This record gives sequence, structure tokens and C-alpha cells, in this order.
Amino acid sequence: MISFTIQKVENIGLRLDKFLVTQMPDHSRSRIQHWIKDGNILVNGLNRKTGYSLELNDEIKVIPPEIESSNPDLIPEKMDLEILYEDEEIVLINKPPALIVHPGAGNPSGTLVNGLIYHFNSLSDLNGQTRPGIVHRLDANTSGIMVVAKTNKAHAHLANQFQNREINKTYSALTWGIVEPEDGNIDGPIARSKKDPTSYTVHRDGKASSTFFKVEKHFRHLSSVTFYPKTGRTHQIRVHASYFGFPIFGDEKYGGGLSKTRGFLPEFTNYYKKRMKKFNRHALHALRLEFTHPATKEKIIFEAPHPSDFLNLVNAIESYYER
Repeated sequence: MISFTIQKVENIGLRLDKFLVTQMPDHSRSRIQHWIKDGNILVNGLNRKTGYSLELNDEIKVIPPEIESSNPDLIPEKMDLEILYEDEEIVLINKPPALIVHPGAGNPSGTLVNGLIYHFNSLSDLNGQTRPGIVHRLDANTSGIMVVAKTNKAHAHLANQFQNREINKTYSALTWGIVEPEDGNIDGPIARSKKDPTSYTVHRDGKASSTFFKVEKHFRHLSSVTFYPKTGRTHQIRVHASYFGFPIFGDEKYGGGLSKTRGFLPEFTNYYKKRMKKFNRHALHALRLEFTHPATKEKIIFEAPHPSDFLNLVNAIESYYER
């Protein structure tokens, strides 16, 4: 158990969760908020909300739950990882398409985590022993840049930046349709679909979600678009693109799959089907991350080159239209 007493003037009036983040830098704000909601943190012996305003002489007791036990099935696996940067605190990698981030139901091995524990001797365990180093995720079929934490302190610092929307993210995508206007913001709350628990949708009862976009190039039936998500909801870009009427090429779950190839002249329909089957995923790539380094506190920017399948797809479509 960890105890704190509010005695300094500058701490009076602070939110409970924000105060604890400053006192427990090895733990992320989201983790601390979960502990508060689960009753692992008490103020004067009582459960309080995360936004409780601290008062003079408040006594805070933190009783951390036991960390998730190690998974005996999690074993190191030799894997070719494209490491963009590494130091004592963090690692930046370019995740290839079709690679699942961590083990789960039906995927006990062959994940990024299995490759990470093979390559690195030390990784953070704030997300438990089955997700070492994992601060954020990308969908299995989304390629691109990910930051991995080696230490708990770095993990907590990065997690707080994600939660406070201080990390700038940039994604490249190929979408259906001639996207207009050529830049703007898609603002729509996102909630889990009631029909399919693995899908999400824009719904008034969802969580606030915002995605800026900029069209890079128009093709005959498609657009190259850069997305800048300001929030980090699951499947956010894919959901917002579909909601805006321009689903991502190859995205079966959100309306950009084979059904979208219908209605064109047979020549185009056959060509798009051929390209989509060859590509075999949705055309979304996490291009860039900009954040504050957890140790140096300097702003840093990293980019992940597009994978060959993405470049080949765009080049093939561009060449096809220019025949």
C-alpha cells in the first residue's frame, strides 16, 4: 500500500487522478483512473471519482491490484522487425501488414509481442506480462509506425501523452470516391456496434471522436488521403472514412471491400477486384508519430516508409489510369 497526505498548497484543488500521476510516474493516467474506479484508491477511506478535487489534509491510500501473471505460452519468436530507432527508453518499429500486435483468442503466437521479447531483454510491463512494451496498437492489417516502451517510466509518460492527445499521428490511405472537400474534419462520436461487437459505428451515444484529413491526389474512382486523428478510438479512421462516404480501399468490415467494386463498367470492376484480391487488406498505413521523448523531454518525429504492397497498389492504379 502507498499513502499520500495533501499538505502542500499547490496540491489543493488538483484532480485526484492528476495528482497521483505526478506522484507515481511509473503508472499511466488511464491505469490510475481504472484503480480509482475499481476501489483500489481511497480518499479518507472513501471511494472518490477520478475528478475529485483534493482538499488540505486529505489522506490517499493506493492499493495496487496484483499485476497480471505471466503467460506461460508467451515465448520469444525470431522475427524480422524493421527497427526505425532504439535507445534505453523506447523503440520505434515499422509494423508490417498482417501482423497481430499481441496474443489473444485464436492467436497465441506469431504476434509482434513474440518478436519483441525475442529482440529485447527489457520491456515495460504496465499492460501486464502478456503485452510487454505495448503502449498503443494498430489493427492487424494496418501497417506502419508504433512506439514501444522499454521501461515502465517511459510507458507511463507515453500513455499520458496518448490520453491527453499530445501525440500527433499521421496516416496514409487509399479511399473510394473523389473525396470533397479536399480538406476538413470528420467529427462523429464512435460507439461499439450493437449488431457486431467487433465493429464500431458513429452514434450519438459514442465517445467524442475527431479526424482531420487532406486529399493528396484524386484518381478516377479513388483518392489518396492523409488522415490526422485527434482522438484514438478503435478503428477510428476506418469508421470515419466510411461514415463520410469514402471507405478505405479493401476494408470489408466498413464497406470498402469487394462489394464496392460493383456498378462500374466491367473493365473497371474486374480490375479493382483483381487489385483488391492481390492486396488482400485495407489500404491504411501509419506514416508518422510526433511526441515528447519520455527521458529527454524533446519533441521528436519519426516516419515509417510505406510497405511495398501499398506502394505497388498506388503505382498500379496510377499507371492504369494513365494508359
